[in-house]
Amino acid sequence: LQELQSSGRGRFLLEHAAPFSAFLTDSFGRQHNYLRISLTEKCNLRCQYCMPEEGVQLTPKSELLTAQEIISLARLFVKEGVEKIRLTGGEPLIRPDVVDIVGQLYKIEGLKTIAVTTNGINLARLLPRLKEAGLNAINISLDTLVPAKFEFIVRRKGFHKVMEGIHKATELGYRPVKVNCVVMRGFNEDELLGFVDFTKDLPLDVRFIEYMPFDGNKWNFKKMVSYKEMLDTIKQRWPELEKLPCEASSTAKSYKVPHFQGQISFITSMSEHFCGSCNRLRITADGNLKVCLFGNSEVSLRDHLRSGASEEELVQIIGAAVGRKKKQHAGMFNISQMKNRPMILIGGFPLERCILKLLSFFPPEPALMSFPLCQDALQNPPNSKQWGHTFSHGLTLRANPSSTFDTKCLEASPVGQVSVDCQSKETSPGSEFCMGDSGSSAKVPRASDNLTHTDEEGRATMVDVGGKTDSRRRAVAGAVVRLGEKAFGMVKQNQAKKGDVLAVAQIAGIQGAKLTSQLIPLCHNIPLNHVEVSLSLDEARYAVVIRSSCQTWGRTGVEMEALTAASLAALAVYDMCKAVTHDIVIEEVKLLSKTGGQRGDFSRV
Repeated sequence: LQELQSSGRGRFLLEHAAPFSAFLTDSFGRQHNYLRISLTEKCNLRCQYCMPEEGVQLTPKSELLTAQEIISLARLFVKEGVEKIRLTGGEPLIRPDVVDIVGQLYKIEGLKTIAVTTNGINLARLLPRLKEAGLNAINISLDTLVPAKFEFIVRRKGFHKVMEGIHKATELGYRPVKVNCVVMRGFNEDELLGFVDFTKDLPLDVRFIEYMPFDGNKWNFKKMVSYKEMLDTIKQRWPELEKLPCEASSTAKSYKVPHFQGQISFITSMSEHFCGSCNRLRITADGNLKVCLFGNSEVSLRDHLRSGASEEELVQIIGAAVGRKKKQHAGMFNISQMKNRPMILIGGFPLERCILKLLSFFPPEPALMSFPLCQDALQNPPNSKQWGHTFSHGLTLRANPSSTFDTKCLEASPVGQVSVDCQSKETSPGSEFCMGDSGSSAKVPRASDNLTHTDEEGRATMVDVGGKTDSRRRAVAGAVVRLGEKAFGMVKQNQAKKGDVLAVAQIAGIQGAKLTSQLIPLCHNIPLNHVEVSLSLDEARYAVVIRSSCQTWGRTGVEMEALTAASLAALAVYDMCKAVTHDIVIEEVKLLSKTGGQRGDFSRV
């Protein structure tokens, strides 16, 4: 309101505001003055996780709304009381006429806000023109601050472009720049504090969104991290966190760390829904009106528009749809069972759509390993040559300075423990991580003469570790993947069609360590304090050399976790390179060392 009052255009709009239309008021008295329009179903990222397993049938171009149809519908809605229009997708900024559409929307009298929700890939390039055309609000979707994790999700390079877009928006005076982050257990809830710290020196509003169900994302309540849980985690780090006032129709609960430039917000669509104050309507890219994000009821405005319906007839059709809007969540008691369009076809939060499917492959337990944050990305406008190299803690991706050839290596940086295990109070010292390959000899102290996973009758059984004492346990394992000259060269030059082989394999190894008890039947579920996976290139053998290290404080060892990590990383390398050749050999999968436990230490020398 203050922004509107301070500008000539805003004062004119306030002075000439018409009474709110009955056609956009539902049976519960909610006035719908906010319209989201999807410009396209397409996206410039190639995530396999943002669609159902069977894929999505894209609408033929002839059936999508034209620019003129979009403006005609927008003008009609504004005339009836809509004050804010948000452009979504797919990815709206890949539509060639997006700048022109923004410019035409800006000319509509009565429209106060033109916003866009984007994945940020094209933002830095287009934003100056968009701002000149009249764009005055931006939401950027970003669910991780880890470049390697970002690339793993979207199968495209582009993290630096998103960060460049965020910085460009702040440079051009957007206040605040909203950053949408869907928080999912087992994936990125360990990055909450990093995202809050992101607001320290930048005028951002980082919006933590509760994970919601949509067709194809195999929603599970255990994957959802509630607003209160997130708030408790953040308050442990910043107990001085202040709650900010908000408007009645706001979907966000906003907070601010004193002296930080930006703020954070929570979108509590699941734990504390805001249906009672909902003021939103949606038009899909193919011209269907959705009165509720969670509902599958749609009305084709495109068909009526193209059949020559008058403005009065369109208003009646829209009013009838709004009048049927349910009190909450499309009238469903259990929205996790709903049937709806996949999120890619609705026009919601672009990048977080890509994460939803990913979570269906991983267990709902809390993440056992905290990914590092790229501090350069948070503090400075990015340089594409620097991304993915320097992390603040836990893991460092860098060239191996000891190599005599041009090696690309993912190494572990011995700078301390990466942990989300609240039971572990000690800081783990850095580890000597790179070990020899030779398997010439090994001394195993106090080895058992009997198999411990069978009972007296020879049946498989799980070892009871209840009587053992807790101790620090660590294991290192290794594997070698021989690729052949051609595939090795492509990995070395990072030219594999599926993306960065080493980055994907590293994350696969980390996930493998966390999933060990589900893959190996008689393994205990161990709370890992620390996981490291490194991959380096051995040019002499045309091979990828893998090292994995796992650490815990507990009653049983982590040898299987380390071996699983090395094995899964090796399999990921194979999967990423099999299109080039099937003559790939995985070998030397073995335990290299272990420490802790009753049977003593082991080292392969």
